[in-house]
Amino acid sequence: MARSRYTITETEKPHFLTCTIVEWLPLFTRPALVEVVLNTWRFQQVNQDLKLYGYVVLENHLHYLAQASDLGKSVASFKSFTARNIINHLEQTRADSTLQRLRFAKRAHKVDRVHQVWQEGVHAELVYSESVMRQKLEYIHNNPVKRGYVDLGEHWRYSSARDYQGQPGLIEVQRWY
Repeated sequence: MARSRYTITETEKPHFLTCTIVEWLPLFTRPALVEVVLNTWRFQQVNQDLKLYGYVVLENHLHYLAQASDLGKSVASFKSFTARNIINHLEQTRADSTLQRLRFAKRAHKVDRVHQVWQEGVHAELVYSESVMRQKLEYIHNNPVKRGYVDLGEHWRYSSARDYQGQPGLIEVQRWY
């Protein structure tokens, strides 16, 4: 398999990141699993120097704008921790058919696990200017609108769009503007 051209090139600078569930399974239709993501970001903000500028969580993938002293390590930690907790939740709630799909989707070379939650790698793009940051924030906040889920970005519960409209969101973000 070819390596992705999307890499975290300057680990201490902001990046636009996309993480996708294997087989595009709609895991984030379960609020408890979105809470796993939000709690992980909260932990990373307090303990791992994560600066979260914007985010959106959709049913099968998420986008976020973030910066950390070692963003590559932060993303790896995020994916590992959320995967473990998502699987634990699915086991506790006896979501056997979903667990079976996650077992089937596991890459053959991944011998250290039974399930795979996230697609390998991360789609990461360096945010090298204020105009790129604004463009990526607009993309994130309009993603649910474009999909027809809501009329306004700030109506999507799992997004930082509310924060940028001066309303309280579900997780603290560092507003860029």
